[in-house]
Amino acid sequence: MALRLTVQRAAWESHVRSTALAVRGLVPVVKGNGYGFGRATLHAVAQTLSDTVCVGTMHELDGIPDGLTAIVLTPATEPPRQRDATLTVGSEHDVAALAGWSGRVMVKLQSSMRRYGTPPADLHRVIASADRAGLDVVGYALHLPLAGSDTDRLAEIETWLAAIDARPLSVSHLSPDSFAALQRRHPDRQFTLRLGTSLWHGDKSYLQLHADVLAEHAVRAGDRAGYHLTPVPGDGHIVMVTAGSAHGVAANADGLSPFHYARMRLPMLEPPHMHTSMVFVPAGTTCPRAGDRVDVQRPLINTTIDEIEWEL
Repeated sequence: MALRLTVQRAAWESHVRSTALAVRGLVPVVKGNGYGFGRATLHAVAQTLSDTVCVGTMHELDGIPDGLTAIVLTPATEPPRQRDATLTVGSEHDVAALAGWSGRVMVKLQSSMRRYGTPPADLHRVIASADRAGLDVVGYALHLPLAGSDTDRLAEIETWLAAIDARPLSVSHLSPDSFAALQRRHPDRQFTLRLGTSLWHGDKSYLQLHADVLAEHAVRAGDRAGYHLTPVPGDGHIVMVTAGSAHGVAANADGLSPFHYARMRLPMLEPPHMHTSMVFVPAGTTCPRAGDRVDVQRPLINTTIDEIEWEL
């Protein structure tokens, strides 16, 4: 029994390779749950693409292979145990949080997202405080929004380029073509492009998420089932699917069930719980049986996978 990610290996690897070849200055991003693959799986691939990888927090530094330098994207609230990672600071407060640690840092520049990062007016103070703290400021990082177009994002980059010195700038959420145009426009500057979702997910037809059916029971309208003894909406079957809240599985954003079988959405009797969801299949429709697989419609970045199944 498992919530399983099936990957068409050849197509997926071809996409990853072609994306990496299209970007001069690629830095893969491996954070969170490893985009559904698990961080260990993606670290091994990232190592073939670059000598640097971006992680989300310093709690994700464990398990990074030798020879792969990590950049931590989220400002730390305390000094790390590791001294070979590059950390991120976006304010004087972030610098103060690293007291007692000396190492490489990137300065996060505030983008139109208005998340982490320093605005232009405070940039010189952040750099000065990092210098006083004995930190080595090796570059800048700009996290651009998904909203808008590449034209908007390039304009935002250009505004910041007028405010920073010649240290390298790392950016996100640009297409390879737009990033190449940026490099051509500024041949004297060093840029890197952080890629996560577009690198690892690409064409999602290569990826399929599904769960096993563990059991099914015939029911009649008015019967009750589940943790809350919910009334069954009609005659049919209650089907136990091996994916639940422990996997991060929940109703979709529109409130509908994430489960499908034979091109039919399977309504949930109750919200998913731990490792099992109970779905209702009306009488007269195709019902999955124990041992069958049910498709699961969930964002991979929010889902904990039990197994990866690699297909040729």
